[in-house]
Amino acid sequence: MESVAKAHDVAYVRFRAPNLSKMRSFLLDFGMRDAEIEKDRLFMRGFGESPFVHATEMADTPGFAGFGIRLPDLDALKRVAAHDGVEIHPLDAPGGGMVVRLTDPDGFTVEAIAGQTPVHPVALPGRAPWNEGGDYPRRNDFRRTERGPSHVQRLGHVVLGVSDFRRSEQWYKRRFGLVTSDEIQPRPGVAIGAFLRCDRGDQPCDHHTIFLLERPAPPGFMHAAFEVADLDDLMVGHDHLKEAGHTHFWGIGRHFLGSQIFDYWRDPWGHEIEHWTDGDQLVAADGGGIGRIPELMGVQWGMPMPPLPGGKPA
Repeated sequence: MESVAKAHDVAYVRFRAPNLSKMRSFLLDFGMRDAEIEKDRLFMRGFGESPFVHATEMADTPGFAGFGIRLPDLDALKRVAAHDGVEIHPLDAPGGGMVVRLTDPDGFTVEAIAGQTPVHPVALPGRAPWNEGGDYPRRNDFRRTERGPSHVQRLGHVVLGVSDFRRSEQWYKRRFGLVTSDEIQPRPGVAIGAFLRCDRGDQPCDHHTIFLLERPAPPGFMHAAFEVADLDDLMVGHDHLKEAGHTHFWGIGRHFLGSQIFDYWRDPWGHEIEHWTDGDQLVAADGGGIGRIPELMGVQWGMPMPPLPGGKPA
């Protein structure tokens, strides 16, 4: 199936919340920085070059409001707009650019964007090399990690619960040229989801950009994952969030599919939000594989997955 365009990455997630100050406080503790604060909108950035990675609009009822996916140029955006018969509009958000607003088969708002102006990355604290595995480059150079929030670099992936996996998979692949890294098959030939990555040709990218999972629950947002500087950064961020009294969900551990070290938290309204580091990188030619439920829900090491509502531990 030939795609209309090839996405480069996810760009940001959007939420609704009744208290922007409360959301900002959590996100600062999570490791983000202010991008733009308005009366009824909050934009937060990381330490990378994205103008913003998280947006919240004031609303009485909290909820997931959609996400942005970045296209390489305006020509790609025009092709997506023509395919769906929708208009291109200026993106009223930090970084500007243009946006096409789409609605996926389960009603999720997907904002295809192009032409954002990047911001200058914020310098991170210096990191001494690791002494490990018989290689000891750090001599008379003591490893000290400053306490405080993690340093969020960027949005890495978005996970959605869908009503019909094959329908959603076709929708996203058709518009954005995504490639399957691992298809989830509880038994041979029966697929309920997939980890999908961007097709950047011979340029490496994350093992997954979007994960779609068909499940008994109604369609809904599952989590958004933000890359942090490194393992030390993730660990001190964990301590900082814990000391600040935020709600921990799952971690620390290392996934099988994607391999990343993870740590999951909940924002003040219960939305799942992840820190991760050291994930797999693939190019288009690397193809994909099949993942089973134990690999999806299990860990290579670390905290087992908590029980699902009404269910049993993984």
